Amino acid sequence: MNYYSGRPEDCERRLPREVRVYDLLDSLGIEYGRVDHSPAENMEDCVAIDEALGAVMCKNLFLCNRRQTAFYLLLMPADKPFKTKDISAQIRSARLSFGSAEKLGEYLDIMPGAVSVMGLMNDGENRVRLLVDSDLLGDEYLGVHPCVNTSSLKLRTEDVFVRFLDAVHHEKTVVKL
Repeated sequence: MNYYSGRPEDCERRLPREVRVYDLLDSLGIEYGRVDHSPAENMEDCVAIDEALGAVMCKNLFLCNRRQTAFYLLLMPADKPFKTKDISAQIRSARLSFGSAEKLGEYLDIMPGAVSVMGLMNDGENRVRLLVDSDLLGDEYLGVHPCVNTSSLKLRTEDVFVRFLDAVHHEKTVVKL
Protein backbone atom coordinates (compact mmCIF):
# COMPACT_ATOMS: atom_id res chain seq x y z
CA MET A 1 0.00 0.00 0.00
CA ASN A 2 1.22 3.45 -0.87
CA TYR A 3 0.52 6.66 1.00
CA TYR A 4 -0.61 9.62 -1.13
CA SER A 5 -1.26 13.26 -0.31
CA GLY A 6 -4.68 14.40 -1.43
CA ARG A 7 -7.12 13.08 -4.00
CA PRO A 8 -6.33 10.46 -6.64
CA GLU A 9 -4.91 11.83 -9.90
CA ASP A 10 -7.58 9.96 -11.86
CA CYS A 11 -11.06 9.79 -10.34
CA GLU A 12 -12.75 8.34 -13.41
CA ARG A 13 -13.07 4.84 -11.92
CA ARG A 14 -13.99 6.09 -8.44
CA LEU A 15 -17.56 6.08 -7.15
CA PRO A 16 -19.29 9.48 -7.15
CA ARG A 17 -19.76 9.30 -3.35
CA GLU A 18 -15.97 9.03 -2.92
CA VAL A 19 -15.22 11.85 -5.37
CA ARG A 20 -17.71 14.12 -3.54
CA VAL A 21 -15.68 13.62 -0.34
CA TYR A 22 -12.48 14.73 -2.08
CA ASP A 23 -14.30 17.68 -3.66
CA LEU A 24 -15.62 18.86 -0.29
CA LEU A 25 -12.32 18.43 1.57
CA ASP A 26 -10.47 20.27 -1.21
CA SER A 27 -13.03 23.10 -1.25
CA LEU A 28 -12.59 23.50 2.53
CA GLY A 29 -8.79 23.55 2.24
CA ILE A 30 -8.50 20.47 4.47
CA GLU A 31 -5.30 18.53 3.88
CA TYR A 32 -5.48 14.74 3.94
CA GLY A 33 -3.43 11.68 3.21
CA ARG A 34 -4.83 8.63 1.46
CA VAL A 35 -4.18 4.91 1.16
CA ASP A 36 -5.96 2.74 -1.42
CA HIS A 37 -6.50 -0.90 -0.46
CA SER A 38 -8.73 -3.93 -0.76
CA PRO A 39 -11.62 -4.12 1.72
CA ALA A 40 -10.31 -5.31 5.08
CA GLU A 41 -11.33 -8.89 5.77
CA ASN A 42 -9.61 -9.43 9.13
CA MET A 43 -7.69 -7.65 11.87
CA GLU A 44 -4.34 -8.17 10.11
CA ASP A 45 -5.67 -6.23 7.11
CA CYS A 46 -6.80 -3.44 9.46
CA VAL A 47 -3.38 -3.23 11.11
CA ALA A 48 -1.66 -3.05 7.71
CA ILE A 49 -3.97 -0.21 6.63
CA ASP A 50 -3.36 1.69 9.89
CA GLU A 51 0.41 1.33 9.47
CA ALA A 52 0.36 2.50 5.86
CA LEU A 53 -1.93 5.41 6.77
CA GLY A 54 0.01 6.47 9.85
CA ALA A 55 -3.24 6.77 11.81
CA VAL A 56 -5.67 4.39 13.46
CA MET A 57 -9.03 3.99 11.77
CA CYS A 58 -11.84 4.65 14.20
CA LYS A 59 -14.77 2.30 14.65
CA ASN A 60 -17.96 3.73 13.11
CA LEU A 61 -21.34 2.35 14.13
CA PHE A 62 -24.69 3.30 12.61
CA LEU A 63 -27.30 2.95 15.35
CA CYS A 64 -31.00 3.60 15.85
CA ASN A 65 -33.60 3.46 18.60
CA ARG A 66 -36.11 0.60 18.76
CA ARG A 67 -38.78 2.47 16.79
CA GLN A 68 -36.26 3.55 14.16
CA THR A 69 -37.19 7.20 14.64
CA ALA A 70 -33.77 8.39 15.84
CA PHE A 71 -30.48 7.54 14.14
CA TYR A 72 -26.92 7.92 15.40
CA LEU A 73 -23.40 7.64 14.03
CA LEU A 74 -21.02 6.60 16.82
CA LEU A 75 -17.27 7.15 16.36
CA MET A 76 -15.06 5.36 18.85
CA PRO A 77 -11.56 3.90 19.18
CA ALA A 78 -11.28 0.64 17.27
CA ASP A 79 -10.00 -1.27 20.29
CA LYS A 80 -12.82 -0.26 22.67
CA PRO A 81 -15.74 -2.60 23.29
CA PHE A 82 -19.21 -1.29 22.50
CA LYS A 83 -22.02 -1.72 25.01
CA THR A 84 -25.35 -0.12 24.20
CA LYS A 85 -26.14 0.56 27.84
CA ASP A 86 -23.05 2.83 28.10
CA ILE A 87 -24.45 5.08 25.38
CA SER A 88 -28.19 4.80 26.00
CA ALA A 89 -28.14 6.58 29.34
CA GLN A 90 -25.89 9.37 28.07
CA ILE A 91 -28.11 10.24 25.10
CA ARG A 92 -31.41 9.34 26.77
CA SER A 93 -32.39 6.76 24.18
CA ALA A 94 -33.33 3.26 25.25
CA ARG A 95 -32.80 0.08 23.28
CA LEU A 96 -30.23 1.06 20.73
CA SER A 97 -29.50 -1.37 17.94
CA PHE A 98 -27.74 -1.31 14.61
CA GLY A 99 -29.49 0.68 11.90
CA SER A 100 -30.43 -1.03 8.67
CA ALA A 101 -28.34 -0.97 5.53
CA GLU A 102 -31.28 0.68 3.77
CA LYS A 103 -31.38 3.63 6.19
CA LEU A 104 -27.58 3.88 6.12
CA GLY A 105 -27.71 4.22 2.35
CA GLU A 106 -30.69 6.57 2.40
CA TYR A 107 -29.36 8.96 5.06
CA LEU A 108 -25.58 8.85 4.57
CA ASP A 109 -25.14 7.37 1.05
CA ILE A 110 -22.82 4.71 2.46
CA MET A 111 -22.85 0.93 2.31
CA PRO A 112 -22.07 -1.35 5.28
CA GLY A 113 -18.30 -1.74 5.70
CA ALA A 114 -17.63 1.86 4.64
CA VAL A 115 -19.40 3.75 7.46
CA SER A 116 -17.68 7.07 8.08
CA VAL A 117 -18.14 10.53 9.50
CA MET A 118 -17.69 11.73 5.91
CA GLY A 119 -21.20 10.41 5.17
CA LEU A 120 -22.65 13.30 7.17
CA MET A 121 -22.04 15.46 4.10
CA ASN A 122 -24.97 13.57 2.54
CA ASP A 123 -27.31 14.18 5.49
CA GLY A 124 -28.66 17.60 4.58
CA GLU A 125 -31.72 17.14 6.80
CA ASN A 126 -29.65 16.26 9.91
CA ARG A 127 -31.44 12.96 10.45
CA VAL A 128 -28.31 11.39 11.95
CA ARG A 129 -26.87 12.58 15.27
CA LEU A 130 -23.09 12.29 15.62
CA LEU A 131 -21.79 10.69 18.84
CA VAL A 132 -18.04 10.78 19.49
CA ASP A 133 -16.22 8.92 22.23
CA SER A 134 -14.15 11.42 24.19
CA ASP A 135 -10.97 9.36 23.74
CA LEU A 136 -10.91 10.16 20.00
CA LEU A 137 -10.69 13.88 20.63
CA GLY A 138 -7.20 13.60 22.12
CA ASP A 139 -5.66 12.07 18.99
CA GLU A 140 -3.95 14.39 16.49
CA TYR A 141 -5.17 12.39 13.50
CA LEU A 142 -8.24 10.39 12.65
CA GLY A 143 -8.50 7.60 10.10
CA VAL A 144 -11.76 7.55 8.12
CA HIS A 145 -13.19 6.11 4.91
CA PRO A 146 -14.16 8.48 2.07
CA CYS A 147 -17.61 6.77 1.92
CA VAL A 148 -16.04 3.63 0.35
CA ASN A 149 -14.09 0.81 1.99
CA THR A 150 -11.33 0.65 -0.63
CA SER A 151 -9.59 3.85 0.51
CA SER A 152 -8.77 5.35 3.87
CA LEU A 153 -7.98 8.95 4.75
CA LYS A 154 -5.78 10.51 7.41
CA LEU A 155 -7.21 13.82 8.61
CA ARG A 156 -6.40 16.14 11.47
CA THR A 157 -8.92 15.49 14.23
CA GLU A 158 -9.52 19.22 14.61
CA ASP A 159 -10.29 19.56 10.90
CA VAL A 160 -12.93 16.81 11.12
CA PHE A 161 -14.65 18.01 14.28
CA VAL A 162 -14.52 21.74 13.54
CA ARG A 163 -14.12 22.63 9.87
CA PHE A 164 -15.81 19.59 8.34
CA LEU A 165 -18.73 19.44 10.79
CA ASP A 166 -19.32 23.19 10.43
CA ALA A 167 -19.44 22.83 6.64
CA VAL A 168 -21.96 19.96 6.76
CA HIS A 169 -24.04 21.62 9.49
CA HIS A 170 -23.69 18.89 12.10
CA GLU A 171 -22.61 18.98 15.71
CA LYS A 172 -20.98 16.29 17.79
CA THR A 173 -22.23 14.93 21.08
CA VAL A 174 -19.30 13.74 23.19
CA VAL A 175 -19.89 10.46 25.04
CA LYS A 176 -17.72 8.30 27.28
CA LEU A 177 -17.55 4.55 26.70
